[in-house]
Formats: sequence, structure tokens, C-alpha cells
Amino acid sequence: MSGMASDHNNSSQEEYIPHSLQKEDPFASKLSREADIIAGFYLTIIGILSTLGNGYVIFMSSKRKKKLRPAEIMTVNLAVCDLGISVVGKPFSIISFFSHRWMFGWMGCRWYGWAGFFFGCGSLITMTAVSLDRYLKICHLSYGTWLKRHHAFICLAIIWAYATFWATVPFAGVGSYAPEPFGTSCTLDWWLAQASVAGQVFVLSILFFCLLFPTAVIVFSYVKIILKVKSSTKEVAHYDTRIQNSHILEMKLTKVAMLICAGFLIAWIPYAVVSVWSAFGRPDSVPIQFSVVPTLLAKSAAMYNPIIYQVIDCKFACCRPGGLKAKSSWKKSRTYTISAHRDSTAMNETQLE
Repeated sequence: MSGMASDHNNSSQEEYIPHSLQKEDPFASKLSREADIIAGFYLTIIGILSTLGNGYVIFMSSKRKKKLRPAEIMTVNLAVCDLGISVVGKPFSIISFFSHRWMFGWMGCRWYGWAGFFFGCGSLITMTAVSLDRYLKICHLSYGTWLKRHHAFICLAIIWAYATFWATVPFAGVGSYAPEPFGTSCTLDWWLAQASVAGQVFVLSILFFCLLFPTAVIVFSYVKIILKVKSSTKEVAHYDTRIQNSHILEMKLTKVAMLICAGFLIAWIPYAVVSVWSAFGRPDSVPIQFSVVPTLLAKSAAMYNPIIYQVIDCKFACCRPGGLKAKSSWKKSRTYTISAHRDSTAMNETQLE
């Protein structure tokens, strides 16, 4: 009898059909109407704040685009990714939550899934590049002397190509985009891992190249920075005031970058954990009501950066018309960029409190 039960379980595992292919409507909301309305209002607030915050960064940056330094260019790219998530993706899910079902069919589902993954991947890879910039600038001092604007644009091209490749791979028949179990949003079809070995390879590849590897680089960079700072604190104390101020500035900027990365990862890791469990765990073992919470948390990631900058009282240099001007009689705000040059020109442009 136990053998028959085991055979039955194995066969049911092999014959598992993802929710998006079952007979019931995959786009009908599995949540209560009240829960959908609450989620709709939540995403509306997140979308407005994210659009205003990141839009302001981009708008003010465009006024001095020819004066942007390499690190500022990378920060603007992060704002572009966050704004893209808010403008391109959120209206679809907001309308669907208020309508109590996904309103845009399979074509809209695939577009929404692609856009969300594209901009999300772009954000994470941009932060990976930023963490490497911080690591090289703090731990390898000669790095800052050769980095020019064209290097930043080359890096941007690589970031966008990387995000485009991985977001488009599902359209090549390797994977797919599908509705979430609760019906009113779409994402990568994590449930393909339940169906075949090819699906498992697809999901594992996405997890490694678009989450685990970038996260490992970020963690490595900031761990090395922390160790370097601990070992060089006494050494810096013997330098002159200009070098000490430059070191303090780099540390403040590094803390900003660390907070940005931490905010992004805190928002996305719960969603990644639930997705992996859905892909490789027992079929339908994640309750539908539970799966919506990590999804909503991940969608809030685009809002965090402007809030982080304000909380730590930082202002982005490229968000101030005409740049930063020396006014010794006034209290100066900290810079909002992810990086700054160590030379005297940068120190003249950036004022510490």
C-alpha cells in the first residue's frame, strides 16, 4: 500500500500543471475584493512617490548633463530604472487590483513581466557596478585617477545589454512569463521548474545570474570596504586636512551606497525566497494570500532610494541647478552622489557640514 501511495505521489508530481495552465481563469483574482482594493491603494501611493522622487532626480540632472561626473551618471541610471518600473509597470497592476482581475490578457501579462524583470535586473546590476566603484575607490586608490565619462557610458551599455538579454530569454522558448498565483500581476514563470529539467535549468540560471551573483559581488565589495576602513583609520589620521576630508566624504558616500543596496535587497529577497520555494518546493505549497505580500514589498523597491537620500540628509549634486557653490557662512548639505573624486576640484564642488 505504501508503494502504491508513493507511486501516486510521484505521478502527481510529474503531472503537476501550473496554475496558469489549469482550467480555471488564471487572471481572476484569488484574493478578496477588499484585499485587492487595499493593494491597489498601496501600489498607487508607492507609484506616485517613486515617480516624483526619481523623476525629480532625472529632470534636474538633465539641466547639467554635460557636467555629470561618471559616478553621477551611474546614479541617474539607477533613477531611470526605478522610474521605468513605476511608469511602465505599476499602472497595469494598479488597474488590475482595482478591477479584481488582470485586465490585459496574455500579451499584456508578458509585457508586464518583461518590463518588471528588465528594470529590476537593470537596477540590481547598476548597484553592483556602484559597489565595485566604491570598492575600487576605497581599496585601490589609483582607480579614481583614470575613470572618465566614456567609461561610465560603456558600463551603462553593458548594464542595459545584460538586462535586455536575461529579460528577453523567456521569449526564446527557454522560459516564459505567467500570472502570479493571486491573478492580478505577472512575473517569470517560476513554476516551469515543476514541469521539466529544462525549466529547472532556466530558473536556476535566472537566480544565479540575476540575483545571487550580483548580490555576492555587492556583499564582497562592502565587506572589503569595511575591513579596509578599519585598518586605515589610524593611518588617515596622520594625513593633512584635505585628505582627511576626502576620506570622510568617501565614507559618507559609501554608506549611502550600502543603504541603497540594502533597501533593494530587503525588498526583493523575500520575493526571491517565495519564488524559489514555489519553483522547487511542493506544488502549491505557498498559500496564495501569503504570496502577495513579498510581491507588494518587491514593488516598493523603486521608492526607497529618494527616501534614503532624504533620511540621511543628502542631496544629489546633479539635482541642484548650477551645481554646488561655496558659501562658507551657510550650513552645507551632504552630497547625494554615489561617488566623488579625490582631487581638489571635487573637494571644491562638494561641501561637508
